[in-house]
Amino acid sequence: RSIPNKLGGVIALVMSIAILFILPILHVNKSQGLQFYSLNQILFWYMVIIIILLTWIGARPVEAPFILTGQILTVLYFSYYILNPMVSKFWDKFLN
Repeated sequence: RSIPNKLGGVIALVMSIAILFILPILHVNKSQGLQFYSLNQILFWYMVIIIILLTWIGARPVEAPFILTGQILTVLYFSYYILNPMVSKFWDKFLN
């Protein structure tokens, strides 16, 4: 619903699921837990809020304010998977 093109929507749907399978393979942090990565803890809660809001937007009718909100939240959802590894690498370098 957030992506007006059907092919783009299908690609986004496949990527949103594929990212969840690829992410553990790309995990190369020095620590396994998030307790030492305070910025990643903030990003985690950012992601939880985005998922809750995307769920809420999905239940709303397809109207003007909800379409734009869904598109912005979709971009933020995918940006998390770009920001999280970058912040982890930055934090690893900062700790050393």
